[in-house]
Amino acid sequence: MPSSAHTPTDAPTPQVPWECVDRQALATRPFGIYLHVPFCTSRCGYCDFNTYALHTFPAGPTGDPITTWADQLCHEIRLGAQLLADRGVTPPPASTVFFGGGTPSLLGDRLPAILAVVRECCGIAPGAEITSEANPESTSPELFECWRKAGVNRLSLGMQSSSPQVLALLDRNHDPTRAVSAIREAQAVGFEHLNLDLIYGTPGETADDVTRSVETVVETGVDHVSAYALTVEPGTALFRKIVRGEIAPVDEDVQADRYYQIDAALQQAGFAWYEVSNWARSHEARCRHNLGYWEGGNWWAAGPGAHGYLGGVRWSIRKNPRSYGALLAHGIYPADWCEVLTAEELREETIMLRLRVRDGLHRSVLTPAQAQVAATAVGDGLATWEGEYLVLTTRGRLLADGVIGDLLLVDD
Repeated sequence: MPSSAHTPTDAPTPQVPWECVDRQALATRPFGIYLHVPFCTSRCGYCDFNTYALHTFPAGPTGDPITTWADQLCHEIRLGAQLLADRGVTPPPASTVFFGGGTPSLLGDRLPAILAVVRECCGIAPGAEITSEANPESTSPELFECWRKAGVNRLSLGMQSSSPQVLALLDRNHDPTRAVSAIREAQAVGFEHLNLDLIYGTPGETADDVTRSVETVVETGVDHVSAYALTVEPGTALFRKIVRGEIAPVDEDVQADRYYQIDAALQQAGFAWYEVSNWARSHEARCRHNLGYWEGGNWWAAGPGAHGYLGGVRWSIRKNPRSYGALLAHGIYPADWCEVLTAEELREETIMLRLRVRDGLHRSVLTPAQAQVAATAVGDGLATWEGEYLVLTTRGRLLADGVIGDLLLVDD
């Protein structure tokens, strides 16, 4: 492939320096595959992910935007696998696969064919965790049965809240009871590892709303919960409504109270935190794919806007679906940008990511000056030493970004 190529829109694509991949890191660390599904039935008002309303998505030669995109994704996977093979880069079989989005449940029965291409081109290890996100309103018993037979063994559903008022403010168009029904349907066809997402701190949400949401989640019997504070990103519909005064701004103090409330309720129900925003009933229920991100693993990424990382090399895929499709139609791998991380950058990322997880950050990663900052955090009740590992306290989790920032900004 040439060092740069041009689509009809004259958008350059970089040549990813696969020769710079650290082969030892690739061979000895977990390897996952992330597949980004960039469309939704409609965009939620708070969402700033690389997603597009399905009716705006290019239909392409098949006349069906989902089928067209699925064909393009399979082409990208094959093209990427060939590029790695040509340069002698051989990742191990994937120990995790994750369909994210967007709304992967809109793929319906097309998902097994994509998974088959992943098996063919990349390999999937025995016992691999294979996850798909799903929105409750676009699932059915037939969909879950199809996916389970194809090898999907973990689901993550976007419940967000059991309060109709909160869902309406978030522009979520599912009935509050639909998430519960979807979980029951998934359990009936054999899914054991199930996650429900919550969003807390929405303007107008009450403590009772949060209590009911957590109780609803616990009663379903899922073994994993993710809970995220609502963030208002510039450019979103929610941001514009707040600027116009139609909705009250987010209150960070209230969000902190909600986090304490959720953490206490989940712990009482038998969940344990293992990352700032994630709780699991058991070690086996933890999301292995996401742990790969936080604990220094490698992952291949495909689909518009996806980001990948292999042995010190990071790259992203072209975000715009039309440009993405045009590049693939010309046989060009649709990379958007790439970088090779230095040893110091990798060390800093280790601090940023490892401190978010329950297992903590090893003392050896810190410089002497950073060790002093860590001691201050411990003295302030934000962290504690568990043997050689620095672990955030509950209050420290709320202020994780600040603790990490202090560690990274200190001068040696």
